[in-house]
Amino acid sequence: MKVFSLSRSALLNHSDLKLGMHRLRRRVFRVRLDWDVSITDGLEIDQYDTLAPTYLLVVDQRSVVGCVRLLPTTGRNMLANTFPVLLDGREAPNSPTIWESSRFCVDTQTLEGPTTNGLRSATFLLFAAMIEWGQQHDLRAIVTVTDLRMERILRRAGWHLDRIGSPRQVGSTKAVAGLLPVNESALRAVQEAGNILERTIITPSHVALAA
Repeated sequence: MKVFSLSRSALLNHSDLKLGMHRLRRRVFRVRLDWDVSITDGLEIDQYDTLAPTYLLVVDQRSVVGCVRLLPTTGRNMLANTFPVLLDGREAPNSPTIWESSRFCVDTQTLEGPTTNGLRSATFLLFAAMIEWGQQHDLRAIVTVTDLRMERILRRAGWHLDRIGSPRQVGSTKAVAGLLPVNESALRAVQEAGNILERTIITPSHVALAA
């Protein structure tokens, strides 16, 4: 497995990966988690995919088995524009050093069963890649809207969410917003928890996409 960093425009040049990512999101968020998300032609796509995000994709034998979307908080994002209720009256993060992550998911159907700490290796790889990407872009934190299940997963992986507000019921899930630190200490904790021995992220502009 490898983790690739792709802009939205770069992703359009790899239609198999683009379709694989949006199909995975449908399977996870609509089918498995029963979230109220928009599905078009079997693909989960929303308005935030039009805002030139960066995607981190975990690729195994040309199949997308994990993904996450990253957006700057200086523009439209899910916390500020869709879930401000999770802020408990506070201002949404708006800083070039804080980006938002959303649509984090891993393919639990096709990957091998849980390994370290009960989590799949793709989960650790994607967490580590998020921190590495943040370090490359001089971020100090990643803000995210997630559910309590995912908050527990982050804790088990050694990456602790600093809650912004109290958990609230959003549709079928109990959601919470929080900040994840982007620093060497957080990266080492995830690497040690997931037994990751080297840096994980690959930028396609530097190397060809490979299985």
